[in-house]
Amino acid sequence: MSDSCPNIAVTATAHYVALLLAIPTVLWLVLYLVPHLCTALSPPVNLKKKYGASWALVTGSGSGIGRSLAFAIARQGVNVVLVSLDDDCLKNTMKDLKEAFPEIQFRSVGCSFSPGQGKEDDYLTKIIEATKDIEIQCIFNNAGFIVTGFLDQSKLGAITSNMECNATAAVKITHHFLGKLVSNKSKGCIVFTSSVAGFIPTPFAALYASTKAFLSSFACCVNIEVSNLGIDVVAVHPSPVSTNFYDKVEHKIELMEQAQKSAVEPDELPNQILKSIGRVALFDIGGMAVGTRVGTWFLPFNAFTKIFAMAAPFLNDYKVHSKKRK
Repeated sequence: MSDSCPNIAVTATAHYVALLLAIPTVLWLVLYLVPHLCTALSPPVNLKKKYGASWALVTGSGSGIGRSLAFAIARQGVNVVLVSLDDDCLKNTMKDLKEAFPEIQFRSVGCSFSPGQGKEDDYLTKIIEATKDIEIQCIFNNAGFIVTGFLDQSKLGAITSNMECNATAAVKITHHFLGKLVSNKSKGCIVFTSSVAGFIPTPFAALYASTKAFLSSFACCVNIEVSNLGIDVVAVHPSPVSTNFYDKVEHKIELMEQAQKSAVEPDELPNQILKSIGRVALFDIGGMAVGTRVGTWFLPFNAFTKIFAMAAPFLNDYKVHSKKRK
């Protein structure tokens, strides 16, 4: 009897320790999954009804997610300003929107967020000029692109252009229209298309992951500042989407191409994005985004980076591009 008592005590202690260790995991999963499930099961937010919005602005709206967003917003009876590269994609999208929604107004601003890749384009001045007579209550900062390969292999102009398009332009546009919303005491929303790449070390696309990490953090910070004013701010993290996003990358990445095999069509995204507005500050969309977040949350960035660094030389992408290093 006396011999069994210590065993019982040890077993009980082990159970308590296991329970204590499980608490952070259970707490994280509950705090992560419950808001996501509630958001996913909720209907898309109607911008016209929620904010009384008459105009929205979408960047990167010539194609892909931005184009699909413009159509979804127009279906709600909200006029749309399309900001995108001044190319055939923007012209065709404008034509299709006007044909589909003759009762809705559309304006286009053809400009580039990447002045480092060509002639400088003062995009903010163009946007301000095109919207000076209307009130933009819903802003969708969606434009972005990716530069792939090792940082030392990338041209400095491409890197700084990537930063400008993915992050700086979103800050400038947000600053302008948020200032107007606050001064007019208007309600509205600001939405950023970000990525779960910002939550994990992402070699071969360092600027993309870094700018997306910035966008998600920026969205949370601004959310806290203005949510009490009736202005909702959210960053969404879609899983791979079937767009021309990867078509012009200079360095093909095997891991990226594998991910693209599970890509969904852009038209599947707008309703998910609209569901998130006013309900969460960050929203992961799709199995890959959710799986990445759930599967990596417990890894400290230091450990994650060290593990990845040790494994990297064995990755085919690393081997291929390392041969090109001078």
